[in-house]
Amino acid sequence: MPKTSVIPEGTGTPLAPFVPGTQADNIVYVSGTLPFDKDNNVVHVGDAAAQTRHVLELIQRVVETAGGTMDDITFNSIFLRDWDDYAAINAVYAEFFPGDKPARYCIQCGLVKPDALIEIASVAHVPH
Repeated sequence: MPKTSVIPEGTGTPLAPFVPGTQADNIVYVSGTLPFDKDNNVVHVGDAAAQTRHVLELIQRVVETAGGTMDDITFNSIFLRDWDDYAAINAVYAEFFPGDKPARYCIQCGLVKPDALIEIASVAHVPH
C-alpha cells in the first residue's frame, strides 16, 4: 500500500525522524503533536488549555492538508503530564469535537520537553 507524507505548509523541522502525518489510502495517521512552535519551542508555558488548543490546531492543519476535517478523526491518543490539567484539556477538546466524539485514551506520562503539558496523536479517515 503506498503512503504519502502529510506536511502542512510552514511546518518546522521535527525534533526526531518523523513527519506530522502519513496518509495511506483514506487513513491519515497524525504523529504525536506537542505544543511547539515551528522552532520546537514550547508555547503557552503553564497553560494546559492554551497548549491543548495549539496542539489541536496543528492536528487540524495536518488533517486538512490531507483533504479532511476534524469530523474525520476517529481516534485520539492523549498524553498529559498532570491529571490536574484533565478538566482544562477536556474543555478545549470538546470545542474541537462538538458532535460525535472520536474514540480515545488518555495516559499520564512524562513528555519530551518538561514545559509541554499535552501531546495528542490522531487517526482520521478522510474522503478519497
